[in-house]
Amino acid sequence: QVQFVESGGGLVQAGGSLRLSCAASGRIFTASGMGWYRQAPGKQRELVAWISSGGTTTYVDSVKGRFTISRDNAKNTLFLQMNSLKPEDTAVYYCNSLTVALMGRGWGQGTQVTVSS
Repeated sequence: QVQFVESGGGLVQAGGSLRLSCAASGRIFTASGMGWYRQAPGKQRELVAWISSGGTTTYVDSVKGRFTISRDNAKNTLFLQMNSLKPEDTAVYYCNSLTVALMGRGWGQGTQVTVSS
């Protein structure tokens, strides 16, 4: 059974930075494409950045140039470096395997990111 534990969220002023971490248990991490998702109040959860097992990264336009996703396969850990944060980045952030997420599984507690203006 795969589990993901997110950490690193907090309250930051607009323009600030945060680095999120996601610790993964289970064997799925190394072989999986992994993503960072977020859910803002009253909105659906959205995928904002993902990284293939080989390290290829992709971002949605709203975070491109500001967020960087990376992974440490030796430590089964996923990261999201978030710079130049905006109030509209306020959300609960989750990590998940892209495949597991499509099955509606693997969701952890997430980590709250709040950006004040």
